[in-house]
Order: sequence, then structure tokens, then C-alpha cells
Amino acid sequence: MKTILELGAALRARKISPVELTRACLVRIEALNPILNAFITVTAEMALEQAARAEEEIMRGEIRGPLHGIPIGLKDIIDTAGTPTTAASELYKNRAPNQSAEVVRKLEESGAIFLGKQNLHEFAYGGSSMVSYFGEVHNPWNTGHITGGSSGGSAAAVAAGMGYGAIGTDTAGSIREPAALCGVVGLKPSYGRVSTQGVIPLSQSLDHVGPIGRTVADVAAILRTISTAAAEIGLPPSELLSSKPDKKLRIGIPRTYFYDDLDKEVAAAIEDALKVMENLLGELNDVDLRPDTDRTLQAAEAYAFHAESVSTNPTLYHPETLRRIKTGENVTHKEYLRYRAELEAARKSAEKIYETIDLFVTPTTPIVAPSIAELQQNPELLRPRELLLLRNTRPLNVWGLPAISLPCGFTRAGLPIGLQIAGPPGREDVVLQAAHVYEQATDWHEREPAL
Repeated sequence: MKTILELGAALRARKISPVELTRACLVRIEALNPILNAFITVTAEMALEQAARAEEEIMRGEIRGPLHGIPIGLKDIIDTAGTPTTAASELYKNRAPNQSAEVVRKLEESGAIFLGKQNLHEFAYGGSSMVSYFGEVHNPWNTGHITGGSSGGSAAAVAAGMGYGAIGTDTAGSIREPAALCGVVGLKPSYGRVSTQGVIPLSQSLDHVGPIGRTVADVAAILRTISTAAAEIGLPPSELLSSKPDKKLRIGIPRTYFYDDLDKEVAAAIEDALKVMENLLGELNDVDLRPDTDRTLQAAEAYAFHAESVSTNPTLYHPETLRRIKTGENVTHKEYLRYRAELEAARKSAEKIYETIDLFVTPTTPIVAPSIAELQQNPELLRPRELLLLRNTRPLNVWGLPAISLPCGFTRAGLPIGLQIAGPPGREDVVLQAAHVYEQATDWHEREPAL
């Protein structure tokens, strides 16, 4: 499957057209969505109109940027004017906002083509995409397994070739975890790098918006388009392709916590990846990182947003979503302010991590994708499995640091394994460079599910 950068070059050379690309994606969505359930709403008519407009502009030589004429998807928690934004909930099943999110506006200006709205874990409150009013999302590598969440539909769609990129959200790992389980690349930018205006919140202090793509260069191209401060990101995608760090990097390995109790195949893949990184990028140094695992702030902010609806329409939530939302019901305002102050202190102290290292590397998830049947038959396992899957990603939301997940292997059963690289605040360039160098030295990103 072609990358966004390859397609952009072909579009500018007029070897292919945006209309052809869009039609091909819509055909693939029609064929695969009944199997994967990655899309809630497919906006075929709008996509073809956008594609025709992009084709006319490109023919005139009016190139808007790397996403001009590229078909992508949007997680169905991101407002799109006049198009349903449901958050995968019965509560919002008929909701069509009047105004688009800021990130959508930026994508429209870039000439990107919107294929539709993608399925997710209801209101983004989970890491499995099993809980959705529109049904669970299925993993393209093995449809009997979960995609992870909450941006499960977005990761599945990119992995399956139902679009060339996607925009997800990440509060505790909801971009990186499904990217890892679906064998694609997902980037959580620094906190505040991408606007959350017009995105239905889970926890305003922890929410991030970011890209999912097939390669590091693709997510870099999307990030530059949607960022509120693109000029500060560093190297543009075209230079990223041939760039290497101008010095050896100090790579931190936080063995305690982040490497605890790993699945054996995950552990083996990560150790192989670390050898590649050490050979290409720099020295490995053990570091001691002890993240705060308390989730009270997230619970309080989620409840504050949903309090009125929970009071008036509780039956319109999935029972498990309602249970999770209500865990924040009794947090007092005084307690909330204390937890908010602790978050700011944690983000300030996280800057000190990089006094002795340039980035740190962990498994994205300690285990691979669980089976859907197991979780359906044992619903009491759902939340513990999700919390385990999100264990290594959640601290990066607390610290507000840029972090990427990219493929680093597969199990014997063919399920993807993800590698997480995290950098200093605002240094997406360091993260992207390191990830790109590793990616180009391996072939994991070239593999595609047999659908």
C-alpha cells in the first residue's frame, strides 16, 4: 500500500487522481467495513465532491500541502459540521454539530478528503473499542481479536487500507495502543500541540489529538497540517526521510514498571528493537521512572462533562460506560484542584527526565490484542485487560510528552507488537527522527493484513 508521501508525489505528477484514490477507498470500505466495523458513518458523496475539487486544484498547480487530495478518516468524537458526531453512543446517535472542530478546519484547508467518521470505544472511555452503540471493532490481522481503543476504528481502517491516515484522540493511550495492536504508527503530540476545540472531551487535562498512519513520515505530514505550531516541530517530512540525528542519542530504558510482566513474545521483540536502536542511534541507559497511576483527575473531569446527561438519560449510556463515568461523581472541587495542581507539578518534573537522556523507549503495550470472545464470555476481565494495555501509555498523557508507537514485530500467531518512543516536551522532531531511523532499518511497517 502506498504511503501519503508517495501518493502526494504521484498526485502532483498527475499519475493518479484524487477521485481515483477516493473511489478505491470507498470500494474497500464497502467490502471490509461489514467485517471490521471501523466506520460508523461513510461520507461518500462529500468525499467525492472534495476529491473532484482537489483534482481541479492540483491540475491547475495549486498545491495546498502534503495532504492535498489524500483520503483520510476522522474518529467519531471530532465534530464535523452537518455530519453526525456520535461518540459511539446512543446518547448522541442523532447529533450533528453546527460547527467543525479546529482540527477539521485545518484539514479542510489542507485539501484532505474526508471518507467518514470512525468507530471508537463509547465516549473514548476505554481501551478496547468493545463498547460501542454501533458494535465492537475487529482487528484486521485477526478479526477475532480487539483493535484496542479508544481510537480502534481509526487504527483498524488505516491498517486495512480503508484510507491513508486518520485523526484519533488519546487520553491514556487511545492513539498509541490501538496503533500497536493494529500494526500501524500512532503519535500522541505534546499536550496542547494540537487543538482539542470541537472534540468531545473525556478529560480536558489529559486529552490529546493526533495522527495515525502507515509510516512515521506519514504521521509527521499529518502532524504538520493539524498542529497549532507547525513551524516549531522541526524537520519537514521530506527532510525527515533522509535525516539522521547529528549526534548519538542517549536512550533511556525504564525497566522498572514499563518492562514489568511482559508477554514473552512482546519482550523478545522489544529487546530485538533495542539492539537495532543501539546500533543506529546511540547508547542505552537504564533509567528509573516511577509514574503516578492515580486516575482520579480523569474520572472527575469525565463526570463533570457528563453529569447532566447521566442524571437525565442514564439508560442511553452502555452500562459499563455509565459505571466508569460515575466513578468521578464524589470528587469534591477542593480535591479536584489538588489533583490538577499535582498534574502541573508532574509535568514540570517530567522535564528533568531529559537531563540525562534524549528519549526513552518502552513496549507500547505489555501484551498483544486479547480475543473478543474471551472478553465477551468474561466481562469482568474487560477493564483489567484495558488497564494493562494502557499501562505504558498513560504516564505520557500525565507528563504531556510527545510519544509515538510503531510496529516492531509480530507474534507467532500473527498479531502486531508496538514500540513506544517518548521525547522531551515539544520535541516531536526528536521522537520522529528516532522512530523513522528505526522504521527504515526494519520491514515491519511494510507488512499488510491478509484481508
